[in-house]
Amino acid sequence: MAQQTHSTKRKDVVRKWHLIDASNKVLGQISTEIVTLLMGKHKVDYTPSLDMGDKVVVINAKKVVLTGNKEFGKVYHWHTGYMGGIKNTTVSEIRSKDATKLIKMAVNGMLPKNRLRGVRMANLYVYEDSNHPYAAQVNYKKSNKSKGDK
Repeated sequence: MAQQTHSTKRKDVVRKWHLIDASNKVLGQISTEIVTLLMGKHKVDYTPSLDMGDKVVVINAKKVVLTGNKEFGKVYHWHTGYMGGIKNTTVSEIRSKDATKLIKMAVNGMLPKNRLRGVRMANLYVYEDSNHPYAAQVNYKKSNKSKGDK
């Protein structure tokens, strides 16, 4: 008897919670880890057209590290839509106003530019310090992990 091809459905998706401590970690490296979890690429039955990603809680966002001279040398540009409306800001200015925005901007830039981007970003929770309201979900999922889970 021939085997049938398995196609993952939306009802088959199982979501887990992941806690990532960003203190003393490089922004780019931690962002790729977050994107992999948000997209669900770490799962065996990954399907690009479905939102299969897990929930990710990032703590200690203000302690994230940037390599080289990016703290003052990296400049973010955007346009307001008005004439002469180019705006600039540096990483240090963003960190002083809202440290969580650095991680959100890096992750948002690494996600694919499609309809699932907003849905995946909604599964990301970033906090400046170690206090967060999702301790019960994260601890519950950690204690129930089997040896085969990542």
